[in-house]
Amino acid sequence: MRVKCVICDQVNTIDDYDPLAKKLRNRPIHTYMCPECHERIKQRTEERAATGNFRLYRSKKRESDW
Repeated sequence: MRVKCVICDQVNTIDDYDPLAKKLRNRPIHTYMCPECHERIKQRTEERAATGNFRLYRSKKRESDW
């Protein structure tokens, strides 16, 4: 299966039977990101988190009365 990275527009091929290929075929909202872009984003996020000015906003979990 041929896929295109949403960030750098690099065209890659992945195995048709790979779970990622199935996810991309069945749910068009999911997008593909090449390993280089994924690693670069991971590295930059870790650098920002190390500065202390990085906040990750997550929804608060509600306690159930049950």
